[in-house]
Amino acid sequence: MAIIDLSQQVALGIDIGGTNTKFGLVNHRGEILAKDSMKTDSHEEVEDFIDELYENLQPLISQYCTDRELAGIGIGAPNANYYKGTIEQAPNLRWTGVIPFAELMTKRFNLPCKMTNDANAAALGEMMYGAARGMQDFIMITLGTGVGAGIVSSGKIVYGHDGFAGELGHTIVKPGGRKHWSTGSEGSLEAYASATGITITAKKMRAEFPDSLLNSFAEKDVNAKTVYECALKNDATAIEVFRYTGQKLGEAFANFVMFSSPQAILLFGGVIRAGDFILEPARRHMEKNLLPIFRDKVKLVFSELNEADAAILGASALVWEQS
Repeated sequence: MAIIDLSQQVALGIDIGGTNTKFGLVNHRGEILAKDSMKTDSHEEVEDFIDELYENLQPLISQYCTDRELAGIGIGAPNANYYKGTIEQAPNLRWTGVIPFAELMTKRFNLPCKMTNDANAAALGEMMYGAARGMQDFIMITLGTGVGAGIVSSGKIVYGHDGFAGELGHTIVKPGGRKHWSTGSEGSLEAYASATGITITAKKMRAEFPDSLLNSFAEKDVNAKTVYECALKNDATAIEVFRYTGQKLGEAFANFVMFSSPQAILLFGGVIRAGDFILEPARRHMEKNLLPIFRDKVKLVFSELNEADAAILGASALVWEQS
């Protein structure tokens, strides 16, 4: 049996977002050798997008893979099906229906290709390169414009029977609650704990408290960042926005813990810049709602991956993942 020298292998990591696509060449230690980006939404046909991606990558591959083997392609994408290698009904992409994306990539690049959604990719990246090294059971929560999640059990991502397990951001934390702006569901975690949800909460609360510093901002400028700025100035309303958000997170975390009993919940994304304003109420309400056998066992941990590079690293980890 041939011995594979991982030190001479490179993975291609690609993160497909609604507006931009990031890509890079990554070695097995998680070092990004080269990276770049391009527009996602500039092509109506997916084949044209892949052609441009190929052309953009050729200079990087030519430069960095002369004495290294390009082992494969890993892709993080919205509504990506790990089992089928498809992107299915992605609401923020121009290409509609079910796209056999991995098959098209393999055909164009002549390389094996794996793909999953961005939160699952982030979980793999954290397990391979970040704060979850050595962990077999954890949950990754990405807190950005939305709320994503990746569940790792016994060292494996939980995909479910159809490849779409782990949509914890769309679980209901307040039945009959806030209507989600996209899905129409009422009371989902994403409607409260995402940056978008925080903005909605802040606009509602500042209307109730005219003396809040939040009222010094125009309506269009109220967002999670300005809430944080006001919280740092000890504005009670801004602090309450984060406390309420943390409560909703903590209540959801309690459910997640009692479902899969993880070692830790890892937090990633722009929202966690709020630090203890959101982490402390989240921890408190998680512990409060847990059964005694689960209490004081689960750590809340911030990601160790560089936010700018995490998507590329997470996608590349698919190549090194043990099947």
